[in-house]
Amino acid sequence: MARMPVVFISHGAPDALLHAADAVACWRDIGQNLPAPRAILVISAHWETRQPTASLSGAPETIHDFAGFAAQLKRMQYPAPGAPALAERAVALLAQSGIGAELHPTRGLDHGSWVPLSALYPHANVPVTQLSLMLNGSATQHLEIGRALTPLRDEGVLILTTGAITHNFAWLDWRAHAAAEVPEARAFADWVGAQIHAGDVAALAGYRDTALGVAAHPSEEHFSPLFVGLGAAESDAAQRYQPRFTYGGLAMDAYVWGMNKRGLQ
Repeated sequence: MARMPVVFISHGAPDALLHAADAVACWRDIGQNLPAPRAILVISAHWETRQPTASLSGAPETIHDFAGFAAQLKRMQYPAPGAPALAERAVALLAQSGIGAELHPTRGLDHGSWVPLSALYPHANVPVTQLSLMLNGSATQHLEIGRALTPLRDEGVLILTTGAITHNFAWLDWRAHAAAEVPEARAFADWVGAQIHAGDVAALAGYRDTALGVAAHPSEEHFSPLFVGLGAAESDAAQRYQPRFTYGGLAMDAYVWGMNKRGLQ
């Protein structure tokens, strides 16, 4: 079995499926070019727990964890089967690396998971389980979580991490679905791209030592999934995708490690 790639997606606002056509087309393209996974382990910015926690749900609920958006979004469902055996395997791998982890009996899929999955795998036919971030965990801790999960790639599992390259609400123009890019958001997105291209994980892990990094992420949870992806990717090269920004300040960049646009590396 070929080693599966690792994916990071900036999932944007909850209404991305309605108003971020360029990003959704990008996600569909990524999904069509990925090898078929046996199951998906998704790590989203929208679930944080004291220690990493994986869901045992056999039929994950579609969680509508937002308000103030179109009623149509509340009616959307992503009825993928769960992957409880994968949840147990992920927790076991974390334990082997000395990382305490737990299982949750019923946790479903938050919008950071089901929104991009709806474009990546629109038939909702691939088993999926969600793994939480570590509440207040550092970049280094999330890198270690990703490294511990790397063996899953050789077991047919797609590790999908979703968050945001930029996540400063003060940069957003909610009046327009497409707006001029905020220069600081573009600058940080391109800085991230340059560090990933150079393989400079240490620089990325120190992003909060820069004024631009703190501005791009007033809180850390939307950037933490990127570090899980970087850890799981090991030394694989990354392909950067750059859909149009949404609401002016949300960079919608996606990264795929271990695959180029023609298939596996």
